[in-house]
Amino acid sequence: MITIKRVYESKGSDDGYRVLVDRLWPRGLSKEKAGVDLWMKDIGPSNELRKWFNHEPAKWPEFQKKYRAELKSKKQMLDELKELAKKHSQLTL
Repeated sequence: MITIKRVYESKGSDDGYRVLVDRLWPRGLSKEKAGVDLWMKDIGPSNELRKWFNHEPAKWPEFQKKYRAELKSKKQMLDELKELAKKHSQLTL
């Protein structure tokens, strides 16, 4: 099973294998406290897309379209996530 969780939330016993999928390491969070098993920063939205979105809710639908378009060029990383999901009974992104 794959679930999504904010990295700032405490690691739970049911999180399984945890993968951070963001270009930037979370501010003020140590690697130990994050409890991340793998950091796949290159699968996160590009810096240009992140800056364009700027956390503006009105841009969310267009952001999703643009990010999906970016993901099409990251097949190898998506395949890696699929393999991790097969290998681990629980995968938390």
